[in-house]
Amino acid sequence: MMFLEAQGFFSFLGENIRQFFGYTGFANVTWGHLVMICVGLFFIYLAIRHKFEPMLLVPIGFGILVGNIPFYPGMEVGIYEEGSVLNYLYFGVVKGVYPPLIFLGIGALTDFSALISNPKLMTVGAMAQVGIFGAYMIALALGYTAAEAGAIGIIGGADGPTAIFLTSKLAPDLLGAIAISAYSYMALVPVLQPPVMRLLTTKKERLIRMKPPRPVSQNEKIMFPIIGLLLTCFLVPTGLPLLGMLFLGNLLKESGVTRRLATTAGGPLIDIVTILIGLTVGASTQATTFLTVKSIGIFVIGAFSFIIATFGGVMYVKIMNLFLKEGNKINPLIGNAGVSAVPAAARVSQDVGIKYDRSNYLLMHAMGPNVAGVIGSAVAAGVLLGFLS
Repeated sequence: MMFLEAQGFFSFLGENIRQFFGYTGFANVTWGHLVMICVGLFFIYLAIRHKFEPMLLVPIGFGILVGNIPFYPGMEVGIYEEGSVLNYLYFGVVKGVYPPLIFLGIGALTDFSALISNPKLMTVGAMAQVGIFGAYMIALALGYTAAEAGAIGIIGGADGPTAIFLTSKLAPDLLGAIAISAYSYMALVPVLQPPVMRLLTTKKERLIRMKPPRPVSQNEKIMFPIIGLLLTCFLVPTGLPLLGMLFLGNLLKESGVTRRLATTAGGPLIDIVTILIGLTVGASTQATTFLTVKSIGIFVIGAFSFIIATFGGVMYVKIMNLFLKEGNKINPLIGNAGVSAVPAAARVSQDVGIKYDRSNYLLMHAMGPNVAGVIGSAVAAGVLLGFLS
């Protein structure tokens, strides 16, 4: 009798252990989970070891780890399972809530003086958006739908929040792949852009010295976000959520009477939203939904979009110089800064430039097209949203 009871107990215990093991990650792991975990570790490595946009890649990399912990379906822990905490946090990405808040913080941190003092640099930022439309056409040629191609194209703007905002409206099923691609290439700007810049410029062009920017008055700084909002949003009303918040943040900074609000928008608020957007975007790379042929195609097109954007910005400056008098010419090395990766792209202009002339500081000039790129990518997103939605 005691033997039968002991046998029943061990049988019951064994069944409980088997059941428990069935719920563990070890029982539910796939090769896809392991691949994505390696990707997450690689992102964290790049951020910590090589300082590649650590504010972005650390939360995204850790989010990839979180999103690829294998679990038994129906436990309400995955980011795509309704009722889970991660699913609630992901709501801000899916519905496009986080990107405008990021833009509010960017506006509060951005000084548009370089652009105001030399307005023609706005056109450099506009021309660099050719990467968006180049990637759009490539995606169409590869068989993506028009809406999907528009969402993929925005990667060329080097603007993660804009990519998330537009993709949430046009192609929500590609959100994870496009967001990860956009942020990955933003972090890799120092790797992707210099070879293109050197290939397209001559030594003489790299040594061009630009005139110091003129001083900008406080009144000009105050008027810029107001005029900028009216001009851009009358032209592209669909860009209002991003552009409205960008210019509001800048007005809070420049007005001089809302310093506390500007400090909050450019400090604690943008930091909190960056953590949430990085974690949830990373977690959205759950292997069961992320590892597809489309996702791989998006990464390839994204790389080409950055190359096209850099090509467009640099070549546009070279063409402009044909019509500018000696002494007013623009160093084409700042053409790369027309993408929206602020201030990473401007730092690339500076780093490449000082290799050829250590006393030629291009950073202050490169910030003009760089901040113009922020506006340009939001306008381009508005254009795509207007005719594709």
